[in-house]
Order: sequence, then structure tokens, then C-alpha cells
Amino acid sequence: MKTLKYTVIKSESQYNTYCKGLEDLLESNENSKDSGDEIELLTLLIEKWDADHSTLIEVNPIVMLHTLMHDHNLKAKDMVAILGVSKGLVSDILNYKKGLSKEIIRILSSYFKISQEAFNRPYKLINPANSRLQNASVMNTRKKVEFV
Repeated sequence: MKTLKYTVIKSESQYNTYCKGLEDLLESNENSKDSGDEIELLTLLIEKWDADHSTLIEVNPIVMLHTLMHDHNLKAKDMVAILGVSKGLVSDILNYKKGLSKEIIRILSSYFKISQEAFNRPYKLINPANSRLQNASVMNTRKKVEFV
């Protein structure tokens, strides 16, 4: 019986070995059909492990966005072009004044190749209109106005 070169990942050490192997394949200049198939297979196995083991830490989406921007050497003006929104909106998002819309989450997820769930987590916004209030339960609420 022939043994397989790659199998479904069952341990973290196997995962790390496959990641290293994929990096080596991507860095090598071989572009043969066999290496292309091997790259696709390793990518599929690694993505399955990532999905099953949720390697993303529960982190605030804006902190994660700042980290990703730093890792990719992006500035707020770059995010304006990527997201197709105004610089004011990007500033408000990065400073916790506005939340991430569904469309922005889709764009960020696609651009950074990260699950939408990573950006679709609750986090507190800073509302300057309510900043004088100490009671957190009153933050980001609207007063009911009755018209007669």
C-alpha cells in the first residue's frame, strides 16, 4: 500500500510542518504542475485546520484592523482607497466613533483574506455627545421625543 505524502492535519505540530512546507514551496522558483497541485492541497488542508480550530483570538475588530494596517504598511489614506469611503469615515472608524458596516466588513474580509466573523464582533463606540455621562448604560442611547 502506498503511503500518502499529506494527510488531514491532526495536530498542531503537523499543522506547523505543513505551514513551513507551504512557505518553502511558495518561495521556491519551481512552477511545475506538480508543485502547483501540492501548493493547492497544502493550502486546502491548512485552511480546513484554521476553520476547525479558529486560530483567530477574540480581539476587538478595530484593534485587529490597526494591527493588519501596520503589518501591511497601510495608512488611513490607503484605507480610504481600499474601502471607497471618505477619509472622515475611516477616521471615525479607527477612532471608535462609527461602527463597521456590512459592506466595509465584506471589503476588509476580502482584502485581508480573513473571515468576516473576525470583523463582525461587538465593541464599544465612543460617542462624544454622551462623553460627559459616567453611566455606561446610558452611553450611545437616544432620548425618546414625543410630538404633540
